[in-house]
Formats: sequence, C-alpha cells, structure tokens
Amino acid sequence: MQSDEVLRQTLQQWKVNSSLPPRFQEQVWRRIELSEAQVELPAWLRLWNRLSAALTRPSLAASYVTLLLLSGVLGGYLQAHISRTHASGDMAARYVQMVSPFQSPHH
Repeated sequence: MQSDEVLRQTLQQWKVNSSLPPRFQEQVWRRIELSEAQVELPAWLRLWNRLSAALTRPSLAASYVTLLLLSGVLGGYLQAHISRTHASGDMAARYVQMVSPFQSPHH
C-alpha cells in the first residue's frame, strides 16, 4: 500500500512543459469513434470498406476496371455465341421446311 502512496505523490508532482500537437484532442476522439464504429459494423460492410479503401490506389483501381471490362467482353461474346447457335438451328429448320413443306420443325 505504501508504494501506491509514493506513486500517487510522484504523479501529483509530475509536470509536463511541452504543448500538445494541433488538434490533438479532436484526433483522439476521432480515433475512438472509428474504433467503436468498426466493432459495430457487420462483416460484409467492413469488407466493403476495405475494398473501397484499396481501390483508391491507382494501380488496384486500374486492375479492377480492366477485370470488369474483360468480364463484360467475355460475357458479351458468350451471349452472342449462344444466340448465333440458336439462330443457326432456327435457320436450318426453316430451310428444311422450305425444301420439304411436309417436314415438321424440330423444336
């Protein structure tokens, strides 16, 4: 118990002569708010925030945009290929029907 008294007296005598950095208190409260807000956020929202922060870097943003563009081009190509395949089958069925009107279409 005596060490507590010594510590208390030492702390009371301790004086700080340097000044705090500008807006120190505001920055402390901001850090506290951010740490509390991160605890309350759901996992998907924390992931979204991290992804958004990462995409502010130009190299990652360019990679992301390139990936999206390539995905769109590939999706469009596959959709066009499927449509072209169906159109070819329809044209073949119509041709058979024109040549032999007694043939029924195979759909």
